Formats: sequence, structure tokens, C-alpha cells
Amino acid sequence: MIKHIIQKVFDVREGEFKVSFLMTGYIFLIIAVLLIIKPTVNALFLSALGVEQLPIAFLLVALTAVLSSFAYSKALTKFSLQKLIEVTLISSIVVLLCLAILLYLNLVNGWALYFFYVWVAIYAVLSASQFWVLANMVFNVREAKRLFGFIGSGAILGGIFGGYATSLLAPFVETEILLFLAATLLLSCIPLLRNIWKLRVSKLNIYKQTKRSLVLDERPFALIKKSKHLTYIALMVAVSVLVAKLVDYLFSDFASNAIPDTEELTSFFGFWFSTFNLVSLMVQLFITHRIVGIWGVGFSLFLLPFGIFLGGVTFFILPELSVVVAIKAMDGILKQSIHKSATELLALPLPFDLKNKTKSFIDVVVDSIATGLAGFVLIFVVKGLELPSAYIVGIILGLVLVWVFIIFQVRKEYFKTFRNNLERITQKTTKNSKTKVGKASVVDGMRTVFRHGTEQQILFMLGKLLEINDKRFLEDVQGLLTHHSNKVRTLAIQNLYYLDGATVISNIPELLASEDEDLILATLEYLLRHAGNDSEYVYTNYLTHKNQAIADAALYCLAREARDNYTLRNTYRLKERIQEKITLFDQSDKASKSFQLLLRTIGFSNFREFYPLISEAFKNDNVEVVHVAIEAAGTSMDKSFLTDLLSFLPQKQYRNATTTALRNYGVKMVSELTDIVKERKVSTETLRFIPMVIGSFGSQEAVRHLFLLLNDPDLAIRLEVIRALSEVRANNPVVKLNKYKIVDVIFEECKLYHQTLSSMHTQIIISYRNRKKSNKEISIEERDARTSLLELLERRLDAGLERIFKLLGLKYAQNDVEIAYQGLLSDKAEARTNAIEFLDNLLTGNLKRTLLPIIEDSSLDISSEEVQQKIKHKIPTEQECFQLLLQGNDLKVKLAVLYLIKQQSDNRYLPLLLPLLKDEDKRIVEFAEKAYNALSKK
Repeated sequence: MIKHIIQKVFDVREGEFKVSFLMTGYIFLIIAVLLIIKPTVNALFLSALGVEQLPIAFLLVALTAVLSSFAYSKALTKFSLQKLIEVTLISSIVVLLCLAILLYLNLVNGWALYFFYVWVAIYAVLSASQFWVLANMVFNVREAKRLFGFIGSGAILGGIFGGYATSLLAPFVETEILLFLAATLLLSCIPLLRNIWKLRVSKLNIYKQTKRSLVLDERPFALIKKSKHLTYIALMVAVSVLVAKLVDYLFSDFASNAIPDTEELTSFFGFWFSTFNLVSLMVQLFITHRIVGIWGVGFSLFLLPFGIFLGGVTFFILPELSVVVAIKAMDGILKQSIHKSATELLALPLPFDLKNKTKSFIDVVVDSIATGLAGFVLIFVVKGLELPSAYIVGIILGLVLVWVFIIFQVRKEYFKTFRNNLERITQKTTKNSKTKVGKASVVDGMRTVFRHGTEQQILFMLGKLLEINDKRFLEDVQGLLTHHSNKVRTLAIQNLYYLDGATVISNIPELLASEDEDLILATLEYLLRHAGNDSEYVYTNYLTHKNQAIADAALYCLAREARDNYTLRNTYRLKERIQEKITLFDQSDKASKSFQLLLRTIGFSNFREFYPLISEAFKNDNVEVVHVAIEAAGTSMDKSFLTDLLSFLPQKQYRNATTTALRNYGVKMVSELTDIVKERKVSTETLRFIPMVIGSFGSQEAVRHLFLLLNDPDLAIRLEVIRALSEVRANNPVVKLNKYKIVDVIFEECKLYHQTLSSMHTQIIISYRNRKKSNKEISIEERDARTSLLELLERRLDAGLERIFKLLGLKYAQNDVEIAYQGLLSDKAEARTNAIEFLDNLLTGNLKRTLLPIIEDSSLDISSEEVQQKIKHKIPTEQECFQLLLQGNDLKVKLAVLYLIKQQSDNRYLPLLLPLLKDEDKRIVEFAEKAYNALSKK
């Protein structure tokens, strides 16, 4: 019965119950322990040290949180998440037992209480953070959207249980008994964690684990600073935390003065913390959506500061504990309900990746810094001026006014960002149709787009709606199911998958009758979500549907839903059904849409025995089938496909699809690709495209690995590495680059440029002298061979110059360097002169002295007779030139040199050929042998 209700309400499916209940129980215990130890330690702290010591505790919490976040980030890169969580749990249990024993022995002193107070604050942040990282590893994105609501309810219930348990037990049992109870509950988390890990995480390969785990951005502060929108959000969070800490201090002060007994104070805190949680839950369930939906973001954000301001004003009239409790209630209830929903909606226009990269920083670091600032304020007010704590209410009222001002600013930035997004989309589609977003309500603005927007605007809004899953837009989205665009209808029903869990739309047959593959898939996914206990009937009915497109889509849906759900796989015989499907195909079918969907199905299925079909499809004559096979390989994230996928990179028509597939493997692929380049595991032609793939990740980790390849001996690979770094920096200006390393590489490139230039001068002079000789003295083959070598050297100079300027763009402003480079390449003498003058002012020191001569030379035609007469540096002999070029790593140049040596038939060059006869590259050995044989005959 309970299982049926949970399935109906939360859409927990067959095969997900066990892991979902384990996760729910885990977070229940974590939060229940927090609500037992927080009021207990708070009461101990206030009873023993007094409320005047809270500011110092706030400072210690802030300092410890910031330092521990850096240490924890380092630990995440070295140890598995399971190990870190277990260490955290065991350490917490030890701390609780130590505190209980110290209390029993009456050995708890001031420093111990500071330690335990700070530890509780860190435990609250760390344990919750670890849980949600674990949850993202256990569930894929689709499961997370459905199940996180159910799992999150465990946290709320844990808070209610822990607080009320503390309130009821504190008057009757000793404090150390409560701590022993908390330690016992926490100990129960370890077997839960191991079961969860065994059920789901241990079955993921290394790429899937890494992709789902937490990826830390190294410079979120720069991202926040760059965006006014994010800056105001961070400031709003900081001020709200500062106010909350001052309210917390006021609450603790009045409570400790009114209730001197430790056990009674513990009971008081436990009762109110639980009550705040309970009321917050009711507000969230029944009131939040109505207020935010009707009155919009602005009004919703103002409610919390207005409530605190009203309570503060009341306090001056009636300075009683009851008023302070009311102020604390405003903060405890509204912050986690209406204010939180409005804040999430406020971030709606921002790109999803940007929100992800900055959210943790704002939630943890900004929160901790604001806590420390509250400590400073309290120390100055309470201790510095020796004022009674009632004066803190005045500071709170002042901060509330600042808070309101920031809300006005962030609201203004919100509408500006929102409008810019829509106008940008409008400009891409049509200049005549513009949808304006009013400032009254974000909901009204979104509804205006849904009803009157262009196709691109509607798709943009539906994409944003997928991030927040706001049920207020249910009717608007349902109306889009009749839109003329299949893309809109597809994205609309994908939104309905999450928005509507109660009723089934009436036009399912019409949508399934569509010939659009994506729309059929989305419709079936929606239908299966509403199937409940009848899902077996739905699967059976549609898996054998007479419409082949629907039957194929049903199998695909089953594979995707059952990807990590082993019970669902077995229940609906996924493996057998795929096998049956495979046997139906003959060679003539292997270009059909049905076969392509089967490949996608296998990619999701996690059945490695079917992967050879994907490998076979790589060789298909149909370009579209090969694209789908590449996509399926990326979806599988199986290492066995890497070699095949990499082989597609040199082929332009498959390059983008292959890059997307490799990126799907996650950040772990960056180090894997770097090793492939270093160890030369694939052909040189393929290696040259790998830096582009690494750069496409666009992260600090990608930059770090590209720097490892910056000195690659192959000049073509090195150029691609530099291009990739330049692209990353252009798209993500906040990435951190090693400027010293860049300068070193520029000097190396300059040295190589000079060597190439010297070799080219040698060849030009010899070519110039040979013009006067007859064909009997210089054969046509030798002239052609020398011309080919000169062309290669000229291209090498051009590539070298590009590498130098791309590197300069990594050190200086990219736009400035790019303009100078284009000016230098211009046919107009004035543009070249201005470019050189600009670089003369931009460059400094050794870089200027080394680069300017190269830049000036590059603007001249070095093949002209006038320039040849002006050459002042030492020109190497032809033998020295050949030796220099053969010692390099440019394969094409080496082959051209060997061919020229063969045509000259000069025995002097025999010593240069001997080492190359044993070269690792077969082509070099082949050309060296031909040259050696030609010279040996003379």
C-alpha cells in the first residue's frame, strides 16, 4: 500500500525503490543527527560561555570553513568519495563520543566548547554537500529530476524528528545520552552508504563515475565578478546570511537569559528548530508557488526582509523573547521556502553551466565569509562599544535596508539579462517580431513568450523551464502541444514529463502518429511516466506495436530508463528484446531509421555484448548511420570505443560528432587523451586533432593538460595545442594560464623560427644560383625537389608566426594581438607598418628584443633579390641546413629533404642518412633507403 502511494506521488519506479529508500534513510539520519547535536551544543555553549562569546565562534566557523574547503577540494582529487564520506562519518562519531565522555566526566572547558561549536557548523555543511554529490553519482539526470523530491523529503523529516526528539528527551535524560543517540544514528549511515555504493556506483565505469562526481571550478570568484547579475545575487546572499547570524545571536541571547538550565535550553532550541522546519515545509507545499506565481520574483524576495524589518520595529515596542522568536521564525521559515524559490527563479536567465560553477562558491564560501563578518560586527558592537545586545536590532534594520536596495538592483539585472536573452534569439530569427518581458512578474513574461513568442524564443523558455520544473506553467506548456513546430511540441512534452504527475494528456495518439522520431520518443517517455503499476502493460503493448517507429521508440525508452536500473532490465527482458531486434535486421536494413535507433538503444543499454554492432556500424557506407554509431559509442562511455572514435577525427564530416561523443565521457577523458598524445598511441594525423578535443572541455583541467602538451616535438600538434588554448581563453576568459611558461615557449618558437629562416635563406640562395645553370648540370627533378622544400619551409614559417601570435594572445589581450596579426598579414604596407608600431609599444623587455626582428622580417618578401642582399646573419651551408632540418620533428620537411638529397646524388650526405635507416617512422626509413641507394651507386 505504502509502496503504491509513493510510486503514485513521487514516481519511484520498479528497481528504484531500494536505492531510493536507502538514500532517503541516509539523509534522514544525517539531518536528524544535526538537529540533535545543534541545539545540544548551542545550549552547552551558551550556558557555559555566554552569548557574548558567539561572535568569536562565528569568526572561527568562517575561518575553519574556508580553510577546510580548500583541504577538502584537494582530498577529492586523491581519494574516492566513498572513502571521504566514511572518514567524515567515523570522525564525526568519534567527536560525538568524545564530547559525551567529556560531559560525563565534567571535563568540558571553554576551548572544547569552541571546538564542538565550530565542528557542528562544519558538519552541517560538509555532510549535506557529500550527500548530494553522492546522489548525483547514484542517479542519472533523468532519475534525479524524478527522485530528488522524494529523497529530499527525508531531510525535512529528519529535521522534524531530530528537533522534536531533542525537545522531548532533553528534560528527562542527560545531555551525553543524546550525544550517544546521535553517534548511534550516525553509525547506521555507514552500512547504508556501503549498500548504496554497491548497488549503483561500483557498477559504473571510471568515466561514468568521474562524470557524475563533483567537478570543482578553480575560479568561480572571477565568474561572479564578471557578471553583475551574479555579483548582486552573491551580495544578496551575503547580506541575508549576515542578518540571519545577527538574528541567531539575538535569539540565543534572549533564550539563554530566559532559560538558564542547560537541559531546558536544549529542549527549547530543539522544539523551535523542528517547528521552523515543519512550518517551512507547509509553506513550501501550499503557499510558495501561489505567492511567487501571482506576485512575481520582486515581491517574493521582499517578503523575508520585510518580515524581519517588521519584527525589528515591533521589538523596540515590546522587547520580549516572544518577539525575538517571531523574528527568528521569519528567517527560519521564509528563507527555506518562498525566498529560496524566488532566488532560484532569479537565476533563471543565467546559463546553466555558469550557475553550476558558481552555486557551491556562493552557498559555502560567501556564506562562511558573511558568518565571519557577523562575528566582527558583534565583537565591535557588544565588546567594543559595550552596548546591550538589543542594539543589534538597529544594525539588523540598517542591513535590511541595504538588503532591499540589493534586491532592487538584482531584480533590475534579472530583467536586463532576461530581455537580452530574448532579444538575441529574436535577432537570430526575425527583426520584425520582438517579445517584451514586463517587470511585473517573471511568470507573466514567460507566459507571454509561450503564447506570442517566436519558435526560438519558446524553445529557449522551455529549455529554462526544464531547469526549474515549475508547475505554474502546466497549462501554458500543455497549450504548446498543438504548436506547428515539432521541436516545440517535443520540448513541451519533455517538460510535461516533470510538470504533470497526475493526469495524462488527451492527445497522446495524435503525438504518437507524428513521423518525428524525437516527438514519438518524448511522448512515450511521458506516457511511461504516468503508467504507474501499468508500466508492464505499456511496455508490452508498445514494444510490439504494429507501427515500427513506435515499437523502436519503446525499446529505446526502456533501455534509457533501465540504464542503471538492473531490476527494470530483467523485469522487461531488455537484453532479450534487443537480441530479438538485432536478429530481424539484414544488411539491407542497416541504413534505416529503425537501425539507427537500435544503435542508440544499444548505446544506452550497458550490454557490452551488443557493442560490436556499433563498431560494425562505424564502417557503414551511410554517413548518417556512422554519425549515429559515433553518438551511441559516446553514450555508452565504454573505453573499447576510444580507438575507433579517435580514428574519425581526421575526417571533417565526423569531427564535430566525434568531439561531442568524446566529451560525453566526462572530464576523465582529458587525461586519457593527453596520455594518448604523449605516448603516440594513434597515428600522427589523428594526434593533431586531439588538442582540439581537449580544448572543447573548456575547463581549467583542460588548460592544465594542454600545457603539458605545449612543448610537443611535433610542430603541427604544438600549433593545435596553442590554437586550443587560444580558443579556451576566448570562450572562458577566467581560466588561469601560466604566463611564465607561455613566455618560455615563445622564446623557443622564436629560436625555431630563426632556424627555419636560416635554412630557407640557404635554399633560396642555392636556388638563385642554380638559375644560371643548365638542365644538364641541375636536373628538373632536383629543381622541383628544391621548390617543394622551399614551399614547405615557407608554410612552416607561416605556422611558426601563427604559433607565436597565438601565444602572445595568451599573454596579452587576445583581441589586440589578433588585430596586430591581421595587420601584419595585410597586403597594405600601411597596415603592416601600423601593426609593427603597435607591437613595438605592446611588447617589453627580452620579448620585444627577440620578437620585433622576426615580425619585421615576416612583413618582407624574403625571396626577393633585394632582401637577399640585405641578409646579414650567418647562412648555413646546405649540409648544415639538411642536418638541422633532419634533426627536427617536421615529417613533411624531412621527407622533402631526403627526396632532394636523392636527386642531388652527392656522397657528402651519406653520414646524414645512416641514422635515419633505423628510424621508427616507416616512411622516413623508406625515403632514407632510396636516397642511400641512389648515393651509394655514385
